[in-house]
Amino acid sequence: MFLALDVHYRNDTAHAAGVAFARIDDVQPQEIYTAELTGIADYQPGAFWRRELPPILHLLRSRQLQPDSLIIDGHVYLDGHTRPGLGARLYQALDARIPVIGVAKQAFHGMDPACALYRGQSRRPLYVTAAGLPGSEAQALIASMAGEGRIPTLLRLVDRISRAPVLPAAA
Repeated sequence: MFLALDVHYRNDTAHAAGVAFARIDDVQPQEIYTAELTGIADYQPGAFWRRELPPILHLLRSRQLQPDSLIIDGHVYLDGHTRPGLGARLYQALDARIPVIGVAKQAFHGMDPACALYRGQSRRPLYVTAAGLPGSEAQALIASMAGEGRIPTLLRLVDRISRAPVLPAAA
């Protein structure tokens, strides 16, 4: 199972969302997961992972999720290979058991141009980096995701879900 993850913030509260799917080219998710975490740290330039990692880990642990691969909105490596970003920290936090693919909309300063992936007719690339699998394999997976535009369909969906209010669980 693939699990795409995204987090959105309102003040000091994080809303984490996960969209699970069996095949990389699936159009619809198998499951949707959400979780909320309060007391989130303020954004620190160059240390985005400090803000983003706790709600992602909270979602994975609170829902007892064990996906085969994770796809995050962000960088695994800020330069494409060695400078750890959110995805590398997540990979380490999971004891290097689950491959993490990072899909970022912006290049971080010093990003290897080989990490750029153009989808559809877009003139703006996505920047794909990975831990636990080769970067070329990660790029091929993201290239084959459903959706004609720059952002794959299920990555758009998880972004939208993370921005929606988290509803209380049914009793």
